[in-house]
Amino acid sequence: MSLTLEEALASLRVLALPMRTTFRSLDIRETALFKGENGWGEFAPFVEYSDQESLQWLESAIEAADKALSPALRESIPINATVPASNDEAEIEQILSWYPGVDTAKIKVGTGIKEDLARIAAVRKHLPKAKIRIDVNGSWSVKEALSNIIAIYEVTGDLLEYVEQPVASLDELKQLKEGMSVDVKIAGDEVLRKAKDPFAISLDGAIDILMLKVSPLGGIKRAMDLASHHKLPVVISSALESAIGISYGLALAARVPNLDYACGLGTSALFNQDVSDIPIVNGAIKATNYPIDLDRVERYELKGERLEWWRNRISRVWNLRRPA
Repeated sequence: MSLTLEEALASLRVLALPMRTTFRSLDIRETALFKGENGWGEFAPFVEYSDQESLQWLESAIEAADKALSPALRESIPINATVPASNDEAEIEQILSWYPGVDTAKIKVGTGIKEDLARIAAVRKHLPKAKIRIDVNGSWSVKEALSNIIAIYEVTGDLLEYVEQPVASLDELKQLKEGMSVDVKIAGDEVLRKAKDPFAISLDGAIDILMLKVSPLGGIKRAMDLASHHKLPVVISSALESAIGISYGLALAARVPNLDYACGLGTSALFNQDVSDIPIVNGAIKATNYPIDLDRVERYELKGERLEWWRNRISRVWNLRRPA
């Protein structure tokens, strides 16, 4: 029997998890957990997201709580280090130390090319042989992207594995690909997950790699269907969820037919303490069930106004769901 709204709200736990470093302008990550027959699901759209944009996050949480998984194809999931938009070299060195054994670093850029190049240089100083990924979150124009990618390639060379979402729109991505003078792969994130219908868009001539994030894409089944539909290599990444959401991302990474790239699923390292420990060993994480620590849940649990805010949000978004 499918999970009901009443059952989800009855088991609801809302948390405020403190972070070890500022990421996406956040020092505290709020998230909502609820339980179903299969375990815990996580509903964690960022607080500024609309109810409509939050709907797929809810579908993913319901799937996680309610549906059993198919057999996994692999157990060990290679990951990348995730470096926020900091230019404090000591902080960058410390952050990289949270990712033992990784051979790939994903670096947030878009704060200005001088600052971006300095951040990349700081990462390369401490991980000189690591593959470099840069994540722009669509903040460049086509002209800026053409210039900035060349500048970054000049300091990274072939270690630049890909540039993630350098420009915002599908048309801009196609213009960028047509105008690029260096052989650098382009990965698409927002172009897929923010599309009104991600199955209806054509990514031909726009991107080389597809970013799959379970929560904003509506769950494992829908993410796998999108990968099958678009027929592109994939990278599995997180949306800064707790260990509950990360576990579901790991489950997707364990089940996609081909996993040729390290995954962005090590973001639990960015929290002071998570609801479960997810150890990174030799640059990889084991795809397994990480039991929730209820003592930690109680320690970071929100009551009162914030709990009611999330209850109301879940109720509104639930009411947007189409009948099964």
